[in-house]
Amino acid sequence: MPQRYDNYPRIAVVTGADSGIGKACAVALAEAGFAIGITWYGDRAGAERTATEIRGTGGRCEAAEMDLTRLPDAAAVIDKLADRLGGLGVLVNNAGTGLAAPFVDVTWRQWRDVLAVDLDGPFVCSQRAARRMRTAGRGGRIINVTSVHEHAPRVGASAYCAAKGGLGLLTKVMAQELAADGITVNAVAPGEISTPMTGQEDVDPFTQERSGVPVGRPGDAREVAAVVTLLASPAAAYVTGASWPVDGGMLLMGPQASTLPSSWRFR
Repeated sequence: MPQRYDNYPRIAVVTGADSGIGKACAVALAEAGFAIGITWYGDRAGAERTATEIRGTGGRCEAAEMDLTRLPDAAAVIDKLADRLGGLGVLVNNAGTGLAAPFVDVTWRQWRDVLAVDLDGPFVCSQRAARRMRTAGRGGRIINVTSVHEHAPRVGASAYCAAKGGLGLLTKVMAQELAADGITVNAVAPGEISTPMTGQEDVDPFTQERSGVPVGRPGDAREVAAVVTLLASPAAAYVTGASWPVDGGMLLMGPQASTLPSSWRFR
C-alpha cells in the first residue's frame, strides 16, 4: 500500500527572501505555522526586515547569506539553516536574477551568472533538500519559482528564459523521481509582479493598468505567496510536476499579439 507522507516538519527554507516574492512567501508560510529559514544576498537590511516581520507573527526565523554564483559550495547554507531550525520540510527556490540585452550582445560571463543563480542554484539546493527529506523519511515539498517565461519567450531575455525553461523541465523530472519518497515538486510561474525586480518596489498593483493582461493589472507578491503556501501544505499531496501560472491571464493572450505596437522589438 502507498505510504502517507503528511507529517514532514513544518520548517521551510525560502531563498532570496530579503524582498519581493521571496519575502511574501516567507511571511505567508510563517503565518501558516512554519518555522522559516531565509537566504539573502547583498541586502542584509532587507533580510532583517523579513525576519522581523516573521518574528512579529510569532514564528521562528533564521537567516543566512547565500551567493549562488559561488556554486556548488554556497548551497551548504541550506543544510546549515535546516540544522539550526531542526529539520526541513519545504524548500522554496525563489532566488533569481535577470538580464535585459539582445542575444548577440550577451557576454559569456553574463550568461553564466544568470544560469548559475536561476538554474544551477535551484539544482544544487534541491539536491541538498531532497537528500535530507529522503533520509528523514517523512516526505516534503520543493517549490521552484520560475516565471511565465518558463513557458513563453521574451525578447532581450535569452539567459533568463533559458534558465527558467530549464528549471520548469527540471521540476518535472524531480517530481517523477521523488514522488515515491512523498516529496512533491512543483513550479509557480509569476507574470508581472510589483516587486523591486520589476522596478515597482512599493507600487500598489491595483493602481496600475495593463491592457495586455486580462485581469488588467500587475500582480501582488502576496498573490504568488498564496499559491506557494497551498503547494507547501499537506492538502496539496496529490499535486506534483505542475507549473502554476500566477499571471492574471497573461499567458492566454498569445493569439492577440498582433494587436501590439511595432515598438515591441528589442533594438
